Amino acid sequence: MTDEDGIAKLIAEQGGEFDVFIHVAGGVLGQKRQPVETVPAADWDSIYDVNVRGAFLVARAVVPAMKARNAGKMVFISSGAGLGVSLTGIQAYASAKAALISLARQLAHELGPFGINVNAVAPGFLRTSPDYERQWASYGEEGQQAMLDQIPLRRIGQPDDISNAVLFLASPFASWITGQTLSVSGGPVSRALQIPSFRPGPGPKSACKA
Repeated sequence: MTDEDGIAKLIAEQGGEFDVFIHVAGGVLGQKRQPVETVPAADWDSIYDVNVRGAFLVARAVVPAMKARNAGKMVFISSGAGLGVSLTGIQAYASAKAALISLARQLAHELGPFGINVNAVAPGFLRTSPDYERQWASYGEEGQQAMLDQIPLRRIGQPDDISNAVLFLASPFASWITGQTLSVSGGPVSRALQIPSFRPGPGPKSACKA
């Protein structure tokens, strides 16, 4: 979703009109935590491309038809990392997710007069990819329990938790909500999330969602 020509072709093939745009593409692209002074610029750019550039390009492509109808909904999938500090330790990931939140807020301000709602969802930790499963396993029983103990609802997220939030924001029930970020994370943690087997610092680690 980072190729302008490919996006234009896709939009045209689908008739050029969309009621709802949900940007889900993103992630850490298999990258691992490393000190900022050793991060290659290409690694930084690749995360921004899929997380932020893709959202911008598709939003830009669907806006004309939404403006013409004076209606539309956009929802960007950000992350809890965009609201605080990411357990991944991946600087580009954390800042890209924060950029998505800012993009949603700015587009909401710009597109509101055209009847277009733009919001973001910020998921907490979910075991939704091999990278995140490896991260969860790396915590061990002690670390897993420590994470659960710091989540008020005492469980990690499931895909349905996120999809239900997106459905709400894309529905008529959210017609007077725009420029907002909905945290779907089991509740605010009472302190900075700390996992005994995974603390910020040098050395490679697999990535987790939040």
